[in-house]
Amino acid sequence: MSYAIVRNEKLTRNEAKGRYVHNERKTRGHTNKDIDSERTYLNYYLKKNKLSYIKEFDKLRKENNLQGHIKSNSIIICEIIFTSDKEFFDNIKEEETKRYFEESYKFVCNYKNLGEENIISAVVHLDEGTPHMHLIFIPVVHTKDKDGNKIDKVCSRDFWKGRDSYRKLQDAFYDDITSKGFNLERGLPIEETGTKHEKIEDLKKITNFENTKKILDNIKLELPKIPDINDIKLIKLNKEKIEKEIIKPKDNLINELYQENIILHKELSKQVNLVNKAEKYEKEKNLILVDNENLHNKIEQLENDFENKTFDLEWKYKNKIRKLEKENNHLYKVIDKFKETIENFIKWICKKFDMGAEDNLIRDFEKETGSYLDAEKQIKHEDKEKEWNMEL
Repeated sequence: MSYAIVRNEKLTRNEAKGRYVHNERKTRGHTNKDIDSERTYLNYYLKKNKLSYIKEFDKLRKENNLQGHIKSNSIIICEIIFTSDKEFFDNIKEEETKRYFEESYKFVCNYKNLGEENIISAVVHLDEGTPHMHLIFIPVVHTKDKDGNKIDKVCSRDFWKGRDSYRKLQDAFYDDITSKGFNLERGLPIEETGTKHEKIEDLKKITNFENTKKILDNIKLELPKIPDINDIKLIKLNKEKIEKEIIKPKDNLINELYQENIILHKELSKQVNLVNKAEKYEKEKNLILVDNENLHNKIEQLENDFENKTFDLEWKYKNKIRKLEKENNHLYKVIDKFKETIENFIKWICKKFDMGAEDNLIRDFEKETGSYLDAEKQIKHEDKEKEWNMEL
């Protein structure tokens, strides 16, 4: 029975560069020996990127106003690989293989309400042993800002929230793809199988494969041709002949085997040392992962504290600004009312004491006292006097 296989990997800007070169077949000398360059023309896209993954990310981030704090080492894109085994694709033939990847593409568009606009590229590779699709997308979450406004935010941590996020992805894909008529089984989680995805090149380095292979190829396992014991009876007791044809070849063989055993022992010792180092690094890696998890939790807590403090500080200043605006509005009303009262008072004085036109009274007052009833004029006048005094 074949399995529905889906794998996800998070990529930084630097990692995205190498992945772009591989997926787009931008190099002639492929490190992956499974790639058959004569079949590369069979590869096709469900969504074609016009630019490199990084440039497409920058372009979409600007066009779609994607929020989020992006650092140099931040996860900016993710790559999901969809595939199964070769036997599955051989059985369903070309048209159904194409539909399998089309349904996988639609699945990602709808997964967590991602949206097709956040997919950068989706390319199907048919130039390797088993057909598979590389789908590159931006991990966008649809959320709200502090003011409650809807925003789209680049955040891999929130998109893949929870330790079982990949398990949920596999469950959702299995349910979706089997509902479309593909007869597949749900792949077992890594926690149950204990399997790891190792590259052949890396495995060869770990086991010192090349050196060991050379030594094994050169080891002689055949015994030299020497006279049969029955033939020895025919040989007269000739000491020199027996030594030359029987004893010496045996001694030479024993010596050769001894030397080869020394070399093989050295190589096997190297492999043992490598395995010991690998085990040591594995333990250290686990400790580092635990430390990273603790550090991640601490950073998340600090970010939450910072956001809460920022929100409190922002609310405090907004409240203060609203209070000042209210006070300013009240002062404007007082000033306007004061101006209105002064005007009414001048009119009343002129009428009461029969002093003539109001404009004449105001003009004489401003001329004799050097003061203006218009506050703005008065302030400008005082500022000019200060400038003149400073020049003197």
